[in-house]
Amino acid sequence: MRFSDKAEWSPWRPPTRAALGIGLAFLALQLLAPGQQQNASEDQVKAAYLFNFAKLAEWPRQSSLDSTSPLVIGVSGGDEDFLDVLKVVVAGKIIGTRLVVIKPVSSEKDMKSCRIVFFRASGRKHTQAAIEGLDQAGVLLVGEDESFLGKGGMINLVREHGSVRFEVNSDALDRSEIHFSSKILAMAKTGYESPHYESPSTTASNAPVEGTRRLEHSVPPEYPDIAKRMNLSGISQVRVLVEPNGTVKEVKILGGHPLLADALARAVMQWKYQPRPKETVEIVKAGFGPQ
Repeated sequence: MRFSDKAEWSPWRPPTRAALGIGLAFLALQLLAPGQQQNASEDQVKAAYLFNFAKLAEWPRQSSLDSTSPLVIGVSGGDEDFLDVLKVVVAGKIIGTRLVVIKPVSSEKDMKSCRIVFFRASGRKHTQAAIEGLDQAGVLLVGEDESFLGKGGMINLVREHGSVRFEVNSDALDRSEIHFSSKILAMAKTGYESPHYESPSTTASNAPVEGTRRLEHSVPPEYPDIAKRMNLSGISQVRVLVEPNGTVKEVKILGGHPLLADALARAVMQWKYQPRPKETVEIVKAGFGPQ
């Protein structure tokens, strides 16, 4: 473990247990049979992500799709192989009262009948026009191309250090009125700039001060079994709000693979710091990898 010498305060708005929920990558892998998890292909993981986005999203109330019609995940571009993988992953799955179905889409009309449209990187030439045509349609737009969020896409699946992560365009999500819990958004890969995440002023008298405090008690994070099977490694980082008495009040995940960052956050919640007159913010980084 090592601590940074600077910390930047931002409002803490985690769910009840301080944004320590299971990451989408873990949820995605749970859709795969135990024998598939260790050797899950990139397409299988992306397919499972899409199902979980559909399951965890809060959709606009004014959506024209009724509660009895199928929940459609459309795929724009790409080949039949991914469609086949996606169909296998969601086979028989029901969200609420609606059966999840998969179909290829190319026209704006077809896309507007979907809850989610996944834009394959091979069809990037037509992505911009499609996104503009779906403005305010209540459709979650997911891509896999580095320029996707800049074109107005909402969620982008990216490959990083051998794993599939996701990044979010919060502005586009807000405009669509499609919402995810802060716990899920905290698992997103950092890096895409959004005006809504500019650092607020820290001049208020009740703002916590910057660390670093000395640790009095620490618990090392466990390397998750599922991470071992996936051969995951990398650096995770969390922001820790510490009470004057030294106990950890809240933890916010800043970066790293969701499985590894979640393990770090759970461990840090058990830490104890040296007492101080005021609350402080500490930044904790940890490296994970097979032994």
